[in-house]
Amino acid sequence: MEALWHKNSTIYQVDPALFKDGNGDGHGDFIGLRARLDHLRMLGADCLWLNPFYASPFRDGGYDVADHLQVDPRFGDIRDFIAMLERAAQYGIRVLLELVVQHTSDQHLWFQDARHHRRSKYRDYYVWSDEPVDTDFKPAFPDVEPSVWTWDEQAQQFYRHVFYAHEPDLNIANPLVRDEIRGIMGYWLRLGVSGFRVDAAPYMAMQARAADAREDGLWWLNEMKAFAEQRSPRAILMGEADVGVHRYSDFFDEGRRLTWLLDFWLNNHAFLAFARGEAQPLVDAIAGRAPAPGDCSHAGWLRNHDQLDLDQLEPNERDEVLAAFAPEPAMRVYRHGIRRRLAPMFDGDVRRLAMAHALLFSLPGVPILRYGDEIGMGDDLSRPERLAVRTPMQWSNSPNAGFSAAPPDRLVAPVVDDRGYRPADVNVEAQLADPDSLLSHTRRLVLARQGLREITGTSSALQLDAPGVFGLRYDDAETGSSALLFTNLGAEDARFALPCTDTGPLVDVLCDRAYPAAAGDPPVIHVAGHGYRWLRTREPLLQTPF
Repeated sequence: MEALWHKNSTIYQVDPALFKDGNGDGHGDFIGLRARLDHLRMLGADCLWLNPFYASPFRDGGYDVADHLQVDPRFGDIRDFIAMLERAAQYGIRVLLELVVQHTSDQHLWFQDARHHRRSKYRDYYVWSDEPVDTDFKPAFPDVEPSVWTWDEQAQQFYRHVFYAHEPDLNIANPLVRDEIRGIMGYWLRLGVSGFRVDAAPYMAMQARAADAREDGLWWLNEMKAFAEQRSPRAILMGEADVGVHRYSDFFDEGRRLTWLLDFWLNNHAFLAFARGEAQPLVDAIAGRAPAPGDCSHAGWLRNHDQLDLDQLEPNERDEVLAAFAPEPAMRVYRHGIRRRLAPMFDGDVRRLAMAHALLFSLPGVPILRYGDEIGMGDDLSRPERLAVRTPMQWSNSPNAGFSAAPPDRLVAPVVDDRGYRPADVNVEAQLADPDSLLSHTRRLVLARQGLREITGTSSALQLDAPGVFGLRYDDAETGSSALLFTNLGAEDARFALPCTDTGPLVDVLCDRAYPAAAGDPPVIHVAGHGYRWLRTREPLLQTPF
């Protein structure tokens, strides 16, 4: 159904600055992105999530927005954006934008006017104080910004910033600010985007609480969702909310707030399971998380453009993950975050990477694939903080990895040059025709998932007599069919009897290799070390009347 397009989507996350340079100036842009949307179509992704491209000083990857209604000239202009949007629509790809309205850049005209004129209407667009008072807001990056208050000489007051000092917090409690946010949403929805990824959603709710304590400030998400649906009935909101799993239902509110909720809880426990080579952390995590209500979904991912934050784990569990995937101090950031790409965390092992992607695409909810992870791109730890994982897309083994025709010293970021991850070792072109490449594994996983009608049905984690194997069962209420998806997180081959016997005969849908047929009563399943195997119930033969 068109209205429920979001129930079984595959999201592909792109930083347009780093994806493809279309005009040869060394910076990714909409001309380049438009030309490479065929990559998303080939992969099977049907939803494009764009990192910020708004006018910005780009001191924080574009999250320091100076004008929410302007395309930064580095990406082209609004005509280039619309042309990209139209090409995406031709390919059946919906587009989500970042809604970064918890803060602005300090170069935003609102802030500049506010700091120069105490009586400016924009003064109350931000949060000011004569002294750095105690507050519930804590620094998001304590290693970099020890306080949320910074003195402004021009304004002769302190202003609050949860993130960097050059990103002053917007005062969501001010109704004029909320009107501005509606205006921003309405503008982009009118152009045809399908929704937004709401940045820093809990912080916005905390600020809205200052105006109205009702529902802990989350009423503001209700208003945002209602506004989006008024302008575009099928629009969705995907929320960034790194909160305790017990609060997930508050952010969904039965779909009246967020449509998709980024699932930090399951992400963290997936890496704990990877570190141990055991499925139990995932089984426990799913048991401890309520299913998404109605037509809503959790949104899962392996890595994104930020640090891998491990706040949802216990301290001893966090230490396990850090020891396994970030053993050196240079691999860590913000005290207990990991600033590495997925492939180096798995030592570039294609089997392990394919296994990790198989897990992602087997999980209930909506999977998010970050550009470059489908080919196993590396990172650049010589770059500061989160910039380590923000490098140009590697299209080929040509100069600049096929990202840009500009001289190397003009690139927006250097191409990865670490042994094993250079463009000569990792690129799209080389993997396209290789059936054993990570790209081929990932493409098969995307297409198989989208073809499984059971994936939008009810799901349950299976307790298996194989500690390394994580299994999920999906049931489709309409047809009565079932799908069984297994991922072996361990290095040893596994053989186990299926704990459920009501599925009937099973056939393989997708496997990392050929396996003996699931046979016996109960059926016995084989999965190789770091392998995956998806099965479903055999379709009954239809009787043809004569």
